[in-house]
This record gives sequence, structure tokens and C-alpha cells, in this order.
Amino acid sequence: MRPEQAGLHSGDILKYIKMLEREHLSTHDMIIARGDEILFECYWEPFTPDFQHRMYSVTKSVVAIGIGFLEQDGLIDLDDPIGKYFPEEIKQSRNGDLHRQTIRDMLIMCTARQPLHGGNWFGERTSDRVKYYFTESEAYSRTPGTTWEYDSTGSFILGSLIERLTGMSFMDYMRIKLFDKIGVSREACCLKCPGGHSWTDSGLLCTPKDIMKIGRFLLNGGSWNGVQLLNKEFVKAATTRQSDNDILGTGDWNAQGYGYQIWMSYQGAFMFCGMGCQLVICVPDKDIVFVINGDNQGNAYAMGIIVRGFFEYIVNRIRDNELPDDGAYEELVKAAKHLKLEAAKGEEYSPLEDSIHGVTYELERNPMGITAMRLEFTQEGGILYYTNAQGDKELPFGRCANCFCDFPEEGYSDLVGSVSEPGHKYHAAVSGAWHMPDKLFISVQIIDKYFGRANFNIGFTGDRIGVYMNKCAEDFLQTYEGYATGKRR
Repeated sequence: MRPEQAGLHSGDILKYIKMLEREHLSTHDMIIARGDEILFECYWEPFTPDFQHRMYSVTKSVVAIGIGFLEQDGLIDLDDPIGKYFPEEIKQSRNGDLHRQTIRDMLIMCTARQPLHGGNWFGERTSDRVKYYFTESEAYSRTPGTTWEYDSTGSFILGSLIERLTGMSFMDYMRIKLFDKIGVSREACCLKCPGGHSWTDSGLLCTPKDIMKIGRFLLNGGSWNGVQLLNKEFVKAATTRQSDNDILGTGDWNAQGYGYQIWMSYQGAFMFCGMGCQLVICVPDKDIVFVINGDNQGNAYAMGIIVRGFFEYIVNRIRDNELPDDGAYEELVKAAKHLKLEAAKGEEYSPLEDSIHGVTYELERNPMGITAMRLEFTQEGGILYYTNAQGDKELPFGRCANCFCDFPEEGYSDLVGSVSEPGHKYHAAVSGAWHMPDKLFISVQIIDKYFGRANFNIGFTGDRIGVYMNKCAEDFLQTYEGYATGKRR
């Protein structure tokens, strides 16, 4: 079905895409659906419809659906204290508020813990996240059911509750109860955490169409093809305001209320939100499901730009009647064929290249542990050579375009979060641009089971070099942060 047949002008979709590009957002895919029809979908190269995309905290919303099935099957009551199902773990907690915390408190993020003041399971390298939840941060407590604060690990505990009560992995349970019935791809999976638990606050990998179907299931009130799979009462509560999350009093796009692990937004919409800009927005009044994925970690404005733009260009312009075909659809399809992942912006070449090509710079002691660095340039881009604690590294990059390669650092996590995997590397998109004739910028985008970003800023003056590196990634790229200075060998 073309967008015009469902009351949406293709020109408005193209304007929205151009806005995303103008804002230099790193977008991976986008789907707009109304009713049972996909009106438009597009993918930014190298992403494809079959890519199993890391959904990050969108996982939490899927966990809430699993909790709904537990309640429907009589395995839990939402007002049960969570400690009832974790008796040995709760005994180890001296936090009285945590003993009173219910499953419902956890669904609406009004828990006893103060996550912003507590520890971090990545940093602690805990061997069992379930035990860690019940024992850490005891000094920072609040009355459950009162105020909202984002408690990511609480969502993980809800996923662990599903696994404990069913004796199945989170994905196996969801396949039986929902995924196989609505056509979620068999390749969809969930990463693990130490202790053998599924990473149910962040680890879901699935295709954009998979997550669109889950959004449609909720927009249908818990039914699929006319069959009621999950009771309407739970779905209604999950997708409407159960707690106040406007903690700053802004009334912004993400402060319209919170349901069961699901965000409220403008015009009665509800959303799944994941780090880096993984979004599913469902608008009941317009019968729209919108999916968009990307990685804009470090850009505090990106998600707001995406959501506000969606309402401005799409929701507020859709009509209930069919629109005439004026050729805009063909223009939209043509433009979508040329979409590519965001790359470094600036000049492709600098007159300085000839004088620094192949020159080795010895670096003084620095936080990155890099001892030497050199650049070699080619017509298509270049290669950054450097030596750090792991040895000699090579990082190719394109000129204002992405070069796809394995990022040279080894030992990052794979299927189990926070656990080093010897020799394991992440796939990356790397691009370079001259911001000034003597300032080279290199952008690294990790595009794997994990997403992350690193920026290398390299400046030259005389026989000296200055390097500033910064990163935005959940539990890796730590050795790519800081400043270094050096001199031509």
C-alpha cells in the first residue's frame, strides 16, 4: 500500500527523512505502518530488513508483556512483593523498602532503589546480577510506589522472574506465548548476563518488522488476527499513564507519564524507548505504528528531535481519506535508495596530508595508553596506525564516507554482557573529515550486537601532535578517552 492510500503524503515522509539527515542523526531504519499495512520502510546502508538490531531498553517493554502473561496464567499477582519470588535473595537485603516493593511498583518504575546513586553492574563485574540487585545500594532507599525513577536493573529482575517461574529462557517463553503467533523471526534472540540470566533490560535483538509487530499487538489491545492473546485490562493499563514521570516539570515528549515499562507521549501515544534512539511509537487515535532505530549515543537532543518531528511531519498531517497520486511516492522511493549511514562531515582533503603522510609521532604518557601513532592517506581515505597496550593497531577510514571494518580492539563482550571474550572484535563504520586544514576528525560507529561511538580529534602544529578521544558506549571503548600529546619521531 502506498502512503497516499492511507491518508499520508509521501512528500511529508521525505521531509521528515531530510530533517533527520539535516540534523546529522545516525539512523539505521524506519517503518511507518497504519492498520495492518506498512505504508513505507527504508534502511540506511549497510542496514537491511533482516538485520537483527539491538533494541536496548525497548527490551523492557517486551518484558512487561511477559509479566502480563504470567499474571494471566495465575502465576503472579502484580501486588505481590517481589521478595516472595526471590526468598533467598531478599533475605540478604537489609533494605526494608525493598522488602515492601511489589511487582507493580517495578512495572511503573516506582521502586525502592535509587539507581542513580547506586553501583553499576558493569563496573562491579558481578557474577550474578540477581543477587547484586538485592544487596547493592542499601544506603540509598525510597518508599516504593511513591516517586518515579528509571530503574533499569529492576526490569532485569522482572525478566528473571519470568525465567524463574516458567523454567524457560525469556525468549523461549515469549515464543510460546506471543512471538510465534505474531510471526517474530526465528533468529531473534536475547543476550545473557552473568549468572546465566537473559539480559532482559537491554539485550533483545530482532528485526525492525519484529518489533513493529509487537507494537501492533499492543495497539490491537492484546489481540492478533482476531484472537485475544493477552487480556485487555492488562494491555490497557500497560499502555496508559500509571505513574508520573515528569520529574523536571517540563511536560516534554518523554514526560507524559509511564505505564508498565512503556512510555507515554503526545496525543495519547505510547512508546518503547531504547538507548541511542531505538523507538516504537504507537498512536491509537491514528492507528499508526512507527519504528525507527539508530545510534545517537552522546546526543542528548536526538530522541526529542526524532519524536517531535514524527508528530510534526507524520501524525499531524495524516488524513482519514485517500490522497491523490501526484508523483511524490516515486520521488520518496528514489531518495530512499540512496540513504547511507551518517558519516563524518567536513573537507575530504587537506594540503597538510603530504607532510604528515607516514610520519610516526611518539606520544607522551596518556590515559589511552597509546605510545605511537601515524597516518597514511589513500585516494579513498586513510589508515590510522597506533600502538597501545594490546599492540599495533590499524584503523582504516573513508573520506567523508564510511569504511566498514572490524574495530581493532580485542576482548569485548559478545553473548554475555560485561564478560570479556578473548579475541572478539566489533564491526564498525569509520569515516574521517578535515574540520580545519590542521584538524582531522575520525568518527567510529560500532554497529554490532553492541552499539557505540568514539571520536578521534587529531591536531597538528609544527612537529607536534595533539589527540583528544571521547567515547559514548555502555561498557567498552574505555581505553579511547582522554588527551595525548606527542612529537614527530
